[in-house]
Amino acid sequence: MYAVRLHAFGPAENLIYEKTDDPVPGPGEVRIAVTAAGVHLLDTALRAGQAPATQTAPELPTIPGREVAGTVEALGEGTDPAWLGKRVVAHLGMVPGGYAELAVVAAKKLYEVPANLDEAQAVAMIGTGRTTMGILQFAELTADDVAVVTSAAGGIGQLLVQYAGHVGATVVGLAGGPEKVARVRELGADIAVDYTDPGWPDQVQAALGGRAATVLFDGVGGEPGRTGVDLLGPGGRHLVFGWSSGGLLTGGGGPLEFSEEELTARGITSQVVLGPPMLAKAGGPDPIRTLEERSMAEAAAGRLVPGVHRFPLAEAAAAHRALETRATTGKVVLVP
Repeated sequence: MYAVRLHAFGPAENLIYEKTDDPVPGPGEVRIAVTAAGVHLLDTALRAGQAPATQTAPELPTIPGREVAGTVEALGEGTDPAWLGKRVVAHLGMVPGGYAELAVVAAKKLYEVPANLDEAQAVAMIGTGRTTMGILQFAELTADDVAVVTSAAGGIGQLLVQYAGHVGATVVGLAGGPEKVARVRELGADIAVDYTDPGWPDQVQAALGGRAATVLFDGVGGEPGRTGVDLLGPGGRHLVFGWSSGGLLTGGGGPLEFSEEELTARGITSQVVLGPPMLAKAGGPDPIRTLEERSMAEAAAGRLVPGVHRFPLAEAAAAHRALETRATTGKVVLVP
């Protein structure tokens, strides 16, 4: 098979498209003929040799990627034969191997791709979608809310805009540049503004006509996040799921921090919802599976339609560069 492999940590150009051995499914596993592989910001950090504290750097050489969709074309010993030939999607977990024409995964991780989704959209929902559902647990949105979404043209941002709109909340989408702002408006945001324009807070306040924001979904942090917090009124919720304004996942940034005194003075709450808090909230014997099931159900029902930015598998380096420079909209997906 052909795959994208990393032989040395460093820049995106270190991702090499080359021929390698086909993986062999073991007991309880399937082999998928991959038609879509997800790319995550975490992949760029691992490639650069900047694994965050919660991750272990991969052994080299490695095939990056943890989200795949395609058709089951081989079974390991003891695997249910009903999976053979089905369109499926799976998150590989902590085991890499997604940037390839073939990938092996445990059958227990599989979901059949709903008829109304293509494989690239399914990949978006198995990873980005499950994170979105985890974030939304803390929002408890209603039609009375005014929800501000930073990075609203991104993979998670697009799903948050749609979900809030379906609930009936007033949605304010922040994006960088006219094209991304137009996309956010297409998704149904009531107010869409360019946060690279210094006057964007005044534009939002004028459009809201005196109403204060009640929820800030903050995946950016930095100046856009802090200015977004200023839009929150008493009782507002600041939900943090990223801090991309600080650079990669390690170094150069972190979540906005507020003292208890400042939070009390503002009358708001601020919470980082990634990791253990998200899983604890999801509950169940397998919290990750719980969130995946919710995500796939929302997509199957047509309530959430993920945006996808496709690149050929052979151009994985270009996909990484585009993601790192915020030149993408929606979920970045490699197509063999």
